[in-house]
Amino acid sequence: MDTSVKPQGCTHLKLRQLDRIVTRHYDAYLSAAGIKNTQYGLLSHVAALGPIRPSDLAQRMGLDASTLTRNLQPLVSQGWLRLGPGDDARSRLIEATEEGHAKRSEAKREWKRAQLALNARLGAKQVAALHGLIERCMEDLTESADAVASQ
Repeated sequence: MDTSVKPQGCTHLKLRQLDRIVTRHYDAYLSAAGIKNTQYGLLSHVAALGPIRPSDLAQRMGLDASTLTRNLQPLVSQGWLRLGPGDDARSRLIEATEEGHAKRSEAKREWKRAQLALNARLGAKQVAALHGLIERCMEDLTESADAVASQ
């Protein structure tokens, strides 16, 4: 570890600020399809994974159950997702409707425009470096959290 470099400020704050800026960027493009970035991500996961139990979806997306339930509501209300019976009386399955698949396709075009605009603004080399740094940080932090949890 290089001890000559000293981070300035709060890492959490800086990450949240960047997240808000990037979210606004994607939301601006996705608004043309009548959907928010968080909704597009959820719709895309359900469309790709097929009928899936809410608990499995929450785990795959790294969400807690209450956040998933809250985020599902508008998509179900719009008719893009359907919550139906599962394997037994206590379980449920979430699946994308025909309208949901159509909305995902429409939104995917806008998401791609947003991604290309971000790449152009930051430069592909910088975006690739950012992705690599994020991946390494997630791995390191996950390993660290797992080690603390096992103690």
